[in-house]
Amino acid sequence: MDDTARLPWPDGCQGAVSLSFDDGHQTQLEIAVPILDELGLKGSFYLNPRGDDWRERFAPWRAVGLRGHELGNHTMKHICSRSFAPLDMAWANVKGLEDTTVEEMEASISEAAARLGELMPEQPQRSFAYPCYLEHIGQGPTRQSYVPLVAKYHPAGRGKGELANHPALADLHYLTSWPIGGWMSGADLVELVKNTVREGRWTILTFHDFQEGPAGGWVPGSVYHEPAMPAANYRQLCAHLAANRSRLWTGTVVEIAQHLTAWRAGLGL
Repeated sequence: MDDTARLPWPDGCQGAVSLSFDDGHQTQLEIAVPILDELGLKGSFYLNPRGDDWRERFAPWRAVGLRGHELGNHTMKHICSRSFAPLDMAWANVKGLEDTTVEEMEASISEAAARLGELMPEQPQRSFAYPCYLEHIGQGPTRQSYVPLVAKYHPAGRGKGELANHPALADLHYLTSWPIGGWMSGADLVELVKNTVREGRWTILTFHDFQEGPAGGWVPGSVYHEPAMPAANYRQLCAHLAANRSRLWTGTVVEIAQHLTAWRAGLGL
């Protein structure tokens, strides 16, 4: 395969980056989205549209989608492993992936997909993000992947991994991503995406909470494992991406996945 075929990125770019955001946190609306809009970048925001009042609560996210950001599926219930439960919780009452059925998981995926389609019909396709990055249900001898369910409803799914995605070989329905915490400086983030250019791969970064001011803590009430990302560090990353558009394609997860699907088909992959 020659260099042109090996690197499918448009307009002479040498790698691709997606900025993804989980759980629809308020600080994403207040900090992450405005910086993206200011610098002309698009992100993928993964939502859990549960509750009877979901239409009203997610109205601000429709406005985000109308500005070109992806509104992705993060399931209805955001079920994770039972082992994530607090130690002081009544263990017998903890619902987890270990005792979730295929039917329950499909209902959680399909209902969220339907609600997001109603919220944002202008986006007929959207990608999926695995809650807690986990792609299995059951445990031990009953454990099985639910990646096939994601593939049934979405063109791509975002998980977690230790290496950026190979454009020709990565499983588009379980893409790797880097969980980004507030301990990472702006320079750390820039260096991470610079590696994308050097390797010709697709890097996906996953963010949760944001905060104004320096690093060093969690947002009050947050359940996330990573301390909140300082706005200044995030801005430094976004400014680097905006200044290097000619070398690094920054696109939403669904946009890049669809591009790779078409490119692979053209090569007979």
